[in-house]
Amino acid sequence: MSISFSSQIVIEYQHFDQLFAALSELGYKIAAPTVREGAIVYDEVTSVHELPCGWTDVQNAGGYELQKRADNALFGYNVGPHSWKKFLHPPSLKLWEAQKNEQGFEICPEVNEVPRYAFIGVRSCELHAIKIQDRVFMEGPYVDSTYEKRRKESFIVAVNCGQAGETCFCSSMNTGPQVSEGFDLALSEVMEEEKHYFVVSVGSIEGQALLEKIVHREARAEEIQLAMDTVDEAREQMGRSVDTFNIQSLLIDNHDHARWEEVAERCLSCGNCTMVCPTCFCTAVEDVTDLTGEKAQRVRRWDSCFTMDFSYLHGGSVRSSVKSRYRQWLTHKFSTWIDQFGSSGCVGCGRCITWCPVGIDVTEEITHICDKDKNDGIT
Repeated sequence: MSISFSSQIVIEYQHFDQLFAALSELGYKIAAPTVREGAIVYDEVTSVHELPCGWTDVQNAGGYELQKRADNALFGYNVGPHSWKKFLHPPSLKLWEAQKNEQGFEICPEVNEVPRYAFIGVRSCELHAIKIQDRVFMEGPYVDSTYEKRRKESFIVAVNCGQAGETCFCSSMNTGPQVSEGFDLALSEVMEEEKHYFVVSVGSIEGQALLEKIVHREARAEEIQLAMDTVDEAREQMGRSVDTFNIQSLLIDNHDHARWEEVAERCLSCGNCTMVCPTCFCTAVEDVTDLTGEKAQRVRRWDSCFTMDFSYLHGGSVRSSVKSRYRQWLTHKFSTWIDQFGSSGCVGCGRCITWCPVGIDVTEEITHICDKDKNDGIT
């Protein structure tokens, strides 16, 4: 059967492992959701049997719990603590090493391996996050070569959401739950009675070629409709929402809102929200030497605007209070990010809410700060 970009096909559950085999034959390392230490995380896998079959997650502000499902869905969960960012923008990256010799020091540039990753299970909000990071790292005057190489070698198998979590708000950010672009293949998992299959859309020539290696058939109209129904159900299940109308100027205009002080009293300034965020990109550079003084390294690591050192300039930190650091993070994410990159820095995945140790809810904070009907918020 000839596959066109407009056609939708079906891969039966019993043939789904052929996707893994086909990607492996092409030399891809496969990264996919799997259960590790009480959470569904993204990690390298080799088999469909490592996917979180029959598992789901229950999330709320400051809470995450794995639960068994009543079926054997492979993608019947929301999003976990990891994002795909860790594969494209590594948490730690050695930039170069210097070795002492008779003339002084010799700089040895680091030759970083560029793995060819196939990402399986990428949600719509995460596709939008990758698109944002593409803009940050590849489309400006300064290109991050490590990110660019990894990104260009990647293959993306997206998954439409069949459910939404209590902390999800992608619908109000116009980033989900249905994938629209940025994928090679897009799956919708459908389970009805004794049937278990995937309705697949093609998003690239590479995806089209890969499907030729997998047993498939043309999707029937009722199967396509069932796939669409699952996405509609997820949209109706959204646990939270954000009113984005005029949010850019409202946050700037409310720089001295009393709510900033209130949230600062609860915030631990731990940086969890920035570590789990799929779009945050701040880094720090560290120079370290061994005890002999013979060897030195320069390493780039993820950093956070919640740390005191991040805003340190000559003479001290320009954001010494928790209030100022939280305000910087939220205002940048939802307001000044638009000035820099032409879009919001938030995709509504809800990770910052779930993984905040004290359950600070960004949607709640925005609602208070941007509520035009409250006249007692300005101090």
